[in-house]
Amino acid sequence: MARLVVLGGGVSGHTAATFAAKWLGSSHEVVVVTPNAKWNWIPSNIWVGVGLMSKEEVTFDLASVYAKAGITYKQAKAVSINPEGGSSSDKPFVSIEYTLESREGDVEDVEYDYLINATGPKLNFAATPGLGDENGLGEHTVSVCTADHAVHASQELKKCIQKMKNGERQKFLIGTGHGLCTCQGAAFEYIFNIEHELKKAGVRDMADIKWISNESFLGDFGVGGLHMKAMGFAVSSRIFAESLFAERDVDWIIGAHVSKVEAGSVDYELLDGSVGKESFDFSMLIPPFAGVGIKAYSKDGEDITAELFAPNGFIKVDANYSAGAYENWKASDWPATYQNPTYTNIFACGIAFAPPHPISKPMSSPSGTPINPTPPRTGMPSGIMGKTVAHSICDRILKGEDAPLHRASMAEMGAACVASAGKGIFDGTAAAMTIYPVVPDFDKYPGTGRDTDYTFGEIGLAGHWIKHILHHLFMYKAQLKPGWTLIPE
Repeated sequence: MARLVVLGGGVSGHTAATFAAKWLGSSHEVVVVTPNAKWNWIPSNIWVGVGLMSKEEVTFDLASVYAKAGITYKQAKAVSINPEGGSSSDKPFVSIEYTLESREGDVEDVEYDYLINATGPKLNFAATPGLGDENGLGEHTVSVCTADHAVHASQELKKCIQKMKNGERQKFLIGTGHGLCTCQGAAFEYIFNIEHELKKAGVRDMADIKWISNESFLGDFGVGGLHMKAMGFAVSSRIFAESLFAERDVDWIIGAHVSKVEAGSVDYELLDGSVGKESFDFSMLIPPFAGVGIKAYSKDGEDITAELFAPNGFIKVDANYSAGAYENWKASDWPATYQNPTYTNIFACGIAFAPPHPISKPMSSPSGTPINPTPPRTGMPSGIMGKTVAHSICDRILKGEDAPLHRASMAEMGAACVASAGKGIFDGTAAAMTIYPVVPDFDKYPGTGRDTDYTFGEIGLAGHWIKHILHHLFMYKAQLKPGWTLIPE
């Protein structure tokens, strides 16, 4: 019997574990190690954050789902990986520490034949002074990164709306809280959902809403922007985004590194080297991401973390990490199999793999402060990676160690994104976009780097309904209800 251990129960890890359990059957064991008791459909947290969904609508308990699937579930966090085994055995193992209340603090070594790191990111609030504590509940700002964060955000938003109804003007500042943040899309959705809710509450005229982001232009989104096919033309996401911001009277500050957060204000530095301070009454700033801090040790106990993990804490995979200057970057630098080159029974997927370089052009201020989005690896690509890695491992378990690995390079992969700009049965709006490939390939697609026949976008009520339907489809799929495998990633 082979044992596959999956670290992380988010979109990528959950997808990998559930497909692996289905394909392997009861002859082999799938173990999921995750510190969370609940699964969270994170794209809908923005609706929790404006009070239009409850925490219960975007989460479910993992234990019963994994029991149904025959998956061994350990509510714990991974502490270290021993890919060569230890003093008493050559069998590789991962050390875990339980977060389950009845076993909290207990440590266990879990042996594995194959390991998938799908831990996702550490929400590195501490990288920006004042942005938040290790749990993300900042004294000065809110977050929508988890369901609990989003509940807190909605409570604070309600207070602001009441103040506006009482005649007190409010300033809203939404965006990224560091020069190296990703997930601009989540902040983009949240700012326009707030704007939509203020209109519905009849207080939009009492609000000043501003966007602050590390993007060098609106519509970069960490993918260097894109050109979408619309009305027969290739329209840039910059024009698309600027039009939406202007139409809804939302101001912006771009190319910004937030250096400090205090009560009612942020300090920031811009790409041109200038500095400024922006005040707010309500602020939601996405934190930067880092690896979760897992260590690695050799058989004799030597620390080999730097061999297995990149400096940012994400696992090294089959990427080209030596491409050098921006001018030398190629689409082929990006990983395809997500296999670690040193320990070939270790894979990583979703946010947990180390990208070879940003997708957006790297930039910095005259003082050397880096200010550019880091690569997004969430949503649809995460699910595709998780399924692909599971497929590779299952083939090697069932067909032999020489079975070829499956591929899912972000430079060969398309993705669909539906960005909400306001929830409502008849007045909801969302931008429905497709992008192919996610990582631009300028050799194959000169000029834009992408195939404009498969990169397009529309905004309107239909997009909102698509996002609403997708919420229910993916909650259904993740709970392994009848026909779940028919719903694509």
